[in-house]
Amino acid sequence: MKKIGLFVASFGLLLGACAQSGTASQNGGENSEPVKIVAVGSTALQPLVDTAGTNFMSEHPNYEISVQGGGSGTGLSQVSSGAVTIGNSDVFADEKESVPAEELENFQVAVVGMAPVVNKEANVKELSKEQLIAIFTGKVTNWKDVGGADLAIAVINRASGSGTRATFEKWGLDGEQPMQAQEQDSSGTVKKMIAETPGAISYLALSYIDETIQALALDGVEPTAENIQTNDWKIWAYGHMYTKGEPTKEVQAFLDYILSDAFQTEFVPKLGYLPVTKMAVSRDAKGEVTNQ
Repeated sequence: MKKIGLFVASFGLLLGACAQSGTASQNGGENSEPVKIVAVGSTALQPLVDTAGTNFMSEHPNYEISVQGGGSGTGLSQVSSGAVTIGNSDVFADEKESVPAEELENFQVAVVGMAPVVNKEANVKELSKEQLIAIFTGKVTNWKDVGGADLAIAVINRASGSGTRATFEKWGLDGEQPMQAQEQDSSGTVKKMIAETPGAISYLALSYIDETIQALALDGVEPTAENIQTNDWKIWAYGHMYTKGEPTKEVQAFLDYILSDAFQTEFVPKLGYLPVTKMAVSRDAKGEVTNQ
């Protein structure tokens, strides 16, 4: 009889342990299934998504979130093919002819302001739009011709497929094609080259601009959050995070975190972006601007 009693007691403990294990799994405890998210694309948006990923993983240890650059074109093509979970982009998918935009879900997570930037030795803080276009099209080749130092101008472009480049050409150069110049795939590399190359000029998202380089005003308008909100500063784009079709609930949870009031209020401005909800205007894929 004692043996039977011991067997019943042991069996009861086993059932209890199994029930507790099942409850922990259902409640997302230690036995939660791992979730892997790979986000690729815009380097202008990369610091924001990277911060969001780090924060989210600290609260959800079953998530593994990898954030990589490569440019908006790469992000859109890879998410379209199913190679990655999320494609980050500074341009609407509709603007890329090779991308099946109708198959993608668009999440606008921030506004990305951009500005022309120069090496400080150029000794220039402001240009007219006409002067900016003349520099990038090769008509002006020395900073002294626009009020700066007697120093040759070195133009640095982002690579073809970059959303930052597309935005800058459209709104900064009024659609003019820049001259043939060296091209870089990464905003981080552009920033480093501008800081280290006397006479250099390029363009960057505001999230990359610091005291090591000089952002330029255009026609008396500074590239500030206030001027972007009203569209007085026109070189800006939405930061998009695209998924192929409707995201899974696990991926949606990460996107919801980025779009939450807490993240948008605390981290988006701190990182050099603007919340979409703070804009006084909106802009569609064709560039049409309307008041909010």
